[in-house]
Amino acid sequence: MGLREWALGGVLLSPFLVYVVLALGLTAAVHLLLHLTPLGRWIWHKALFDCALFICVLTLVTLWLGPL
Repeated sequence: MGLREWALGGVLLSPFLVYVVLALGLTAAVHLLLHLTPLGRWIWHKALFDCALFICVLTLVTLWLGPL
């Protein structure tokens, strides 16, 4: 996917927005999967873990879909 801005009603939207939305969905899926398994008990600070998980997933999505 090439990185080009989108014009929506005269407002330029960053293509990074697509990466953020995709990473948010993947993070929610991993979060749900972790809390349905016994691994969810080992998470000490849930908000900090969720933030770190989102950053890791966003990095992987950007590396996977970003231009070479």
